Amino acid sequence: MFKIGVLVSGGGTNLQAIIDAVESGYINAEIVSVVSNRSKAYALKRAENKGIEAVFISRKQAGSAEAYERALVKHFKDRKVDLIVLAGFMVILGPTFINAFENKIINIHPSLIPSFCGNGFYGLKVHEEALKKGVKVTGATVHFVNAKADDGPIILQKAVEVKDSDSAESLQKRVMEEAEWKIYPEAIKLISENKLIIENNIVRRLDR
Repeated sequence: MFKIGVLVSGGGTNLQAIIDAVESGYINAEIVSVVSNRSKAYALKRAENKGIEAVFISRKQAGSAEAYERALVKHFKDRKVDLIVLAGFMVILGPTFINAFENKIINIHPSLIPSFCGNGFYGLKVHEEALKKGVKVTGATVHFVNAKADDGPIILQKAVEVKDSDSAESLQKRVMEEAEWKIYPEAIKLISENKLIIENNIVRRLDR
């Protein structure tokens, strides 16, 4: 069985979309562990409610960024995970973790990369900047994680129309509902079925 580990910091809406996709049989995999850097993250409760291991690993108690990453690496290696999914994980991961799971970590970003991405672009700020720029289309991007923020090979993207009446909050909600919750499970499904390869930093689908 394909094993998934998830890193979370907040409410876990993308985690819920993945849980639902696994439960429905759309993804043939098992979520073996959900880990948060915040003890009160509601995402941990979502995992517990489904009988999934939910673990708080403290960045502060680890003592350093590298020690924290080593703890995360050990946790997921012990569980023999095949894929790490970042689902609103608000910690910048460094080479200790990224190199341990090369091309096995994915993230979702709430814009069409390369727009509105990189350091400092997360949460509502992404949508605020999209509205300031006056773009007519935004969306979400699933990508592999490398050493640079939002820079890894792009797996899937889905566009969402920007409405004149949108606030950052309404746009955020619609991007989640129309894009994030759809393409994140799809990307995991493709990876779990070995239907993706990376060539020259570009992801190719083998089912097309």
